[in-house]
Amino acid sequence: MAGKQYILALDQGTTSSRAMVVDEAGSVVSIAQRPFRQIFPQPGWVEHSPTEIWSSQSGVATEALAAADLTEHDIATIGITNQRETTVVWDRETGEPIYNAIVWQDRRTAAFCDALRNRGDGAMIQEKTGLIPDAYFSGSKLNWILNNVDGARARAEAGKLAFGTVDSWLIWKLTQGERHVTDATNASRTMLYNIHTLEWDEELLRLLDVPRSMLPEVVASSGHCGTTRGLFAGIAIAGIAGDQQAALFGQMCTEPGMAKCTFGTGAFMLLHTGTQPMASKNRLLTTIAWQIGDKVEYALEGSMLMAGAVVQWLRDELRVIRTSAEVEELAASVSSSNGVVLVPAFAGLGAPHWDQYARGALLGMTRGTTRAHIARAALEGIALQVTDVLGAMQADSGLPLAQLRVDGGASANNLLMQIQADVLGIEVVRPKNAEATVMGAAYLAGLAMGYWPNKETIARQWQMDRVFSPVIDAAARGKVRASWRKALGRAEGWTKEEEAEG
Repeated sequence: MAGKQYILALDQGTTSSRAMVVDEAGSVVSIAQRPFRQIFPQPGWVEHSPTEIWSSQSGVATEALAAADLTEHDIATIGITNQRETTVVWDRETGEPIYNAIVWQDRRTAAFCDALRNRGDGAMIQEKTGLIPDAYFSGSKLNWILNNVDGARARAEAGKLAFGTVDSWLIWKLTQGERHVTDATNASRTMLYNIHTLEWDEELLRLLDVPRSMLPEVVASSGHCGTTRGLFAGIAIAGIAGDQQAALFGQMCTEPGMAKCTFGTGAFMLLHTGTQPMASKNRLLTTIAWQIGDKVEYALEGSMLMAGAVVQWLRDELRVIRTSAEVEELAASVSSSNGVVLVPAFAGLGAPHWDQYARGALLGMTRGTTRAHIARAALEGIALQVTDVLGAMQADSGLPLAQLRVDGGASANNLLMQIQADVLGIEVVRPKNAEATVMGAAYLAGLAMGYWPNKETIARQWQMDRVFSPVIDAAARGKVRASWRKALGRAEGWTKEEEAEG
């Protein structure tokens, strides 16, 4: 290779597109970010414009190269990580989307998924895909587009339409329609892919009424899968992973029993479980962690709907803080929450409870309760949700965890991380580079192209920023968890009767 080479990592997220240039030492050379529109056609519906996704992503890629004073000739390979489950359908001939992208948060297919469960198809779906029937996943969104966009089903059955998650859409655009692919991690989030046979599943395609001709080819997460044309022509695309799997790889959780939690708007925890899928008995998802060459590795996943968003609520709705950063100082001004418990079930409860009828609850207040106690209870509520998921993971896997690696915006809050270590009773480890998601995409691409010779070389780049060790004893931990369980019992099923009547 002539001159020093770099990796271009594309991070197509739910609210913004980012691009980073990464060097051989794993350092970020430049970064560019651009938000794009969130479209809410009606309550519970969330859409994006696929054209805006592409224009924002190609725009930041250009900006990141310019900021590093580089051209496409300086780039060894491209890695892509993306918001998972978001569904795009486009015309194979024109490349034009036939409808907006339906975002992973969208709930319009909830009744369809309820019907699948009520009909008794849930066990089969979970056995084959590792997922529970839910509007979260791509398959039901694709079914909705086929049934609700004029002429879509006829065009799909005639082989004229292509389906993909956001990675597929970006690669189609980057290769000017030459490659229609997805990787195993994104395929495993569609509710159409059999994670045991590693193929699109005929029974699931029939159940969701999806023509096979629409589907992308499934490729490895680390492997050459296309070459760019047009924009940055001639660069190999060699890494693809859904955002949470990319973060697991970026955190170098590459051995069974290693786990990471990404603290963003929500929180997502993944536990590496090895080369065999592990069925969950505790309402977690079984998912593909990544595929490198022919080797597929698996993970258990638990998603919590509210993490950083709890702090935003304190700031924007309660106005007890002016900026998100203030929550740490306010919460640290008291030594405990003084019996106050906040259950952050503002949008229901995620794993392992999966209670869409639960609602937020603030309990245990007295006349002496201050905004500092509420702020501390909010941080504890975030951490205690994570504790529930970790408990489910340990029960499922039998793998004892020595530490939890953390990343994402809210992991910068030292008090939250200390509380997390206290309620878990294990070490919480924060890396120097909190950009685990985009680094995972870069590492997967670089590994495929020989930019880094092996995983061990990459693992040596992972550097610790800080270790948070538990400072409370088992009795105190038990007391906090008992109060949490009591509060959960009050919040669960809060709106069930109302919704049944309505």
